[in-house]
Amino acid sequence: MEDGIGMKSLRWLFAAAAVVAFASTGAFAEERDLFEEAPWYAGAGVGYMHYEGDEQVDYGLYLGGRLGYDFNKYFGTEIGLDFSPLTKDGDFKDPNRDHLHEDLWAIRLSWDGLLHLRNARNLHWDPYLAAGVGLLYYEKKLNDSNPELSLHAGAGLFYHFNDMWAVRLDWRSAVVGADTEFDQFFFAGMNYRWGAAVKPVYSVSGGDIDSDGDGLLDSEEAAIGTDPFNPDTDGDGLSDGEEVRTYKTDPLNPDSDYDGLKDGAEVLVYKTNPLDPDTDKGGVTDGHEVIEDGTDPLNGADDLQLFTLQIEFDYDRANLRPQYHQDLDVIIKVLQRDPGATARVEGHADKRPKSQHAYNMRLSERRARAVLDYIATAGGIDRSRLTAVGYGFTRPLVPNDSEANMQKNRRTEIYIRPSGKAEVHTTTGAALNPETAQPIGQ
Repeated sequence: MEDGIGMKSLRWLFAAAAVVAFASTGAFAEERDLFEEAPWYAGAGVGYMHYEGDEQVDYGLYLGGRLGYDFNKYFGTEIGLDFSPLTKDGDFKDPNRDHLHEDLWAIRLSWDGLLHLRNARNLHWDPYLAAGVGLLYYEKKLNDSNPELSLHAGAGLFYHFNDMWAVRLDWRSAVVGADTEFDQFFFAGMNYRWGAAVKPVYSVSGGDIDSDGDGLLDSEEAAIGTDPFNPDTDGDGLSDGEEVRTYKTDPLNPDSDYDGLKDGAEVLVYKTNPLDPDTDKGGVTDGHEVIEDGTDPLNGADDLQLFTLQIEFDYDRANLRPQYHQDLDVIIKVLQRDPGATARVEGHADKRPKSQHAYNMRLSERRARAVLDYIATAGGIDRSRLTAVGYGFTRPLVPNDSEANMQKNRRTEIYIRPSGKAEVHTTTGAALNPETAQPIGQ
């Protein structure tokens, strides 16, 4: 073992760290409980291992990572993982050990406790003392054990650019093996602290202002819940002020009437009423006319025939219960009397806290297809005239905020596009008398 070089270096570095800690002065961002609000940090960098002169290895360069946790401003802990792809063969004269005659790779795992010597007036500079244990594993066994257990102590310095980012320099002196070899480890890298970004605090001073120019004062937006720095909080194409003051729509809901069209598109593009899901009162929602049917949401005469059925299925099943056959038989009659008509069956689900999007999409499609299968089989309707699709919980009629509303959203909708060659009663499915417009007796 070399004559106390490791211990002398350790004492000098401890003393220097203490001097830097208590002599540092300067300005820093307003102090907060940073190390309690954001205790976790991670870092990465490069290092250098220097071995005592009578060992089989000489030195090694390594890549390292660190994961740390601060209990408070002064005490913390961290683990390290280092990998040296090239540990150089040493030049020594011990007759009891053989030369390696080759370079090795090595891995080191370490755990440290840290004592920070921060100066409360200047948190940029962050010197600290450290002590801990390590395990060093070599590609080949060097001494009596592999991995080798070590005890180490040292010091280091963080320089914090801000609450999130810092650079660091580290030094450890390690006692390794039964013959107490003193090895030195040096490390330099970058650190990042999770959750340390200062959260914005919205406030109004010097009187009410409209920060985003949307027509609402910041104090009004705070009461409503909209973002005073975003003129269109819900992203629907209308400013928050237009929604509140002009159109009376919900600035926190992009589709106030749940018809499938955003409020901005209704007002600016289609000229429909963003508070009425069926502007033309033709029986089909504005969104379905625009997105699915290609009909005019301002003309009720071209709406498709819509049948909405509250068909209940067993939990996690898509088997159609016989009690619904009578309702579907009406739809079969409509299609039988108009051989050129087509039908689209849509399945919808409600949304609960644990509802999964992909699962509900598949389940609602299976249920829509069960309805289609009955119409095709029982009514002898050509399947080329029928389409089934599932929308899961993506197209609610009303918010899923009560059992009654969720019942409304669990529905099957059947849209029939007539060929124009047959007139039928939309409730019974019976053909109409062209003179009286009443259903003809069965």
